[in-house]
Amino acid sequence: MARRDISGSRGNAAAVEWPTLGLIILTYAVWAVAVFVLPDLSLALAVLVAGVVTALHASLQHEAIHGHPFRDQRLNAALAWPPLTLAIPFARFRDTHLAHHRDAILTDPYDDPETNYLDPAVWARLPRRVQAVLAFNNTLAGRILIGPLVSQAAFLATELRLAQTDSAVRRGWLWHIPALAAVLAVTAAAPMPLWAYGIAAYMAISILKIRTFLEHQAHERARGRTVIIEDRGPLAFLFLNNNLHVVHHMHPRVPWYRLPEVYGRNPDRYLQVNDGYRYGSYGEVFRRFLFRAKDPVSHPLWTGRRGRAER
Repeated sequence: MARRDISGSRGNAAAVEWPTLGLIILTYAVWAVAVFVLPDLSLALAVLVAGVVTALHASLQHEAIHGHPFRDQRLNAALAWPPLTLAIPFARFRDTHLAHHRDAILTDPYDDPETNYLDPAVWARLPRRVQAVLAFNNTLAGRILIGPLVSQAAFLATELRLAQTDSAVRRGWLWHIPALAAVLAVTAAAPMPLWAYGIAAYMAISILKIRTFLEHQAHERARGRTVIIEDRGPLAFLFLNNNLHVVHHMHPRVPWYRLPEVYGRNPDRYLQVNDGYRYGSYGEVFRRFLFRAKDPVSHPLWTGRRGRAER
């Protein structure tokens, strides 16, 4: 794919995108009901609702990164800043995700911050027990059950290394401390126990792992690395239509509620762009990959740290 503007600027777009702003307000309201009201009725229901709405909030954070609902990115960041998942600083999510949007590096084991592929040489040196864990993590069941732990461990290891020389990484984590403290303080004041909210936050990340499981594949050409999942069900809503992922990568400034319309105008164009990397629904994804890996952990097209995979 040709490289697109990933700044999040929307040019002549509306000053306020009301569908996105309304959904953000509703999301915070439902989250408050989940942690303050529902525990007195059913703790299990409270955890379930909190987990689902926290996953939706993470999808809205993604929208904020790309310039929604306001033109002013400071307002977008302020709206999305609370780390309801507890784990990822918003500033680091923003910086790593925008780096991921450089399509030429997609699936690169070193330069793509969101890839799950490893350099084959690195994979070969791992202990067998670690390989077994990562192989299970490469199934959809594994990604849901242990994916949050695996990805958070890898993310923290990378962040600790980068923080030694990168002040932006250090600032991102410093800003995360008061935001995390605020979320924990609000939750501590609610009837929901902190351990229960921890389960809800883990559940939210597990749900998001369904979306990211096969968003990108190893492919010789960058344009063939990004998926289309033609789903219009509950998961598509929770992911704010990012199942139409190649559309988002080609038009990152288009808001979530317009992605189906953009895709629907000419689906053949997008399927030609991504060389037919398509699934009909998340139901198909579950049937095919719940207990089976879609592809190896070791990048199948990797030609070396300096040479890079074919692009």
